[in-house]
Amino acid sequence: MKAVRTDQEIDCPEIDAGLRAHGVELVTLPDGVCEDRLMEEVADADLLLMCYTPISARVISAAKRLKGIVKYGVGIDAIDIPAASIRGIPVVNVPDYAQETVAEGAFALMIALARRLPEIGQAMEREGWIWPERRWLGRDIAGATVGLVGTGKIGRSMARMAGAGFRARVLGYDPHVDALEMAGCGIEKVDDLHAMLRQCDFVSLHTVLNASTRHLIGTTELDCMKQSAVLLNVSRGALVDEAALVDAVLADRLGGVGLDVYGQEPLAKEGHPLSALFGRTNVILLPHLAFFTDEAMKRLSADTLARCHEILQGRPIEIRSTDPRLRAQMQNVVFV
Repeated sequence: MKAVRTDQEIDCPEIDAGLRAHGVELVTLPDGVCEDRLMEEVADADLLLMCYTPISARVISAAKRLKGIVKYGVGIDAIDIPAASIRGIPVVNVPDYAQETVAEGAFALMIALARRLPEIGQAMEREGWIWPERRWLGRDIAGATVGLVGTGKIGRSMARMAGAGFRARVLGYDPHVDALEMAGCGIEKVDDLHAMLRQCDFVSLHTVLNASTRHLIGTTELDCMKQSAVLLNVSRGALVDEAALVDAVLADRLGGVGLDVYGQEPLAKEGHPLSALFGRTNVILLPHLAFFTDEAMKRLSADTLARCHEILQGRPIEIRSTDPRLRAQMQNVVFV
């Protein structure tokens, strides 16, 4: 058996060792690997593991022996699922390993920006001490209004932390969840995104990326937000029109921005659509690490290996995600 794992920069020693322990020949490929090289390696592969590398119809067509594609993570936007389905190749992700972890990451960004921690930390490094002048004034989360765009598992974890934990008012925009279900999670449903954005002190994005949500937050939406409001995105970079976001930040139309995901990754200090945000004291830029804790990676490794073994042993693959793109699969899958 042969497996190919893309995005080798992501440190996954348990996954790699677990595959090799079962006699699998494992080939790892770097981020940004060209499509031709990937096609060459998957031509005789039984299993393909990916995180960020696009898996196109050309790649799938070249993989004559492929029995399954495993996304070791959540998002499946980079996989041509229809092309895989035509070939009868199941696609599976690992949806539940980091829902609390990612919500904690978003909440950490919110606290840091509310209390101006990056700016204060820089001042302490420069001066050794600062006094409580108005320029260092922070903001309470208690009593503030937190808006969630998307109220799935991660959004609901965020709602619990903000509402029950910090006594914030929590609003939610999600066309796929009704008001009663949201209320059970401590969230007030708002049907109009713009109406919600106008009320919020903090806005956190927790929705999937698809054709209807791409650039969901653009110039019009950013203009709806309070000048003091903070925008957080730990979900998918392309949910935000990044050119519009840069314009809003440079024009001081937002109180703060915390990002862990980008439309183009990796981020770069020069030549990237978001390069202008480096060095801004009210902006925190993280390298897509909201999911990266010891506990989450152990869960990810265990679940990834379980799915890999199902594929390699010819058993039906467990689909735990509720994503309709995965639920539409008909061959070699079982839904749990």
